[in-house]
Amino acid sequence: MTFKESTPKQKKAIPLVASSTGQWLRIHQIPHGVTHAQFVRMGLAEGAKVKCLERLPGGTIVLQRNRQHIAIGHQLARQILVVVVEKGEEKG
Repeated sequence: MTFKESTPKQKKAIPLVASSTGQWLRIHQIPHGVTHAQFVRMGLAEGAKVKCLERLPGGTIVLQRNRQHIAIGHQLARQILVVVVEKGEEKG
């Protein structure tokens, strides 16, 4: 009898611009350089959980991290990769 090794399913990273309002997301990758440093100062490092709070006209996306709202422009949101967080994982 043989057993298959159980491997966790890799979740696919998508650009932030592809997220929908109300989705919980985990930041997977942020562009390096000054942008990366600014995001880390705001508490948005890789692995941080955020909620896509609103999508504004012109492509701006408003994220919520704890009680902080952060607006990210369309061009920058195209460069940020996120993973959708499954239900039940939002608070963890």
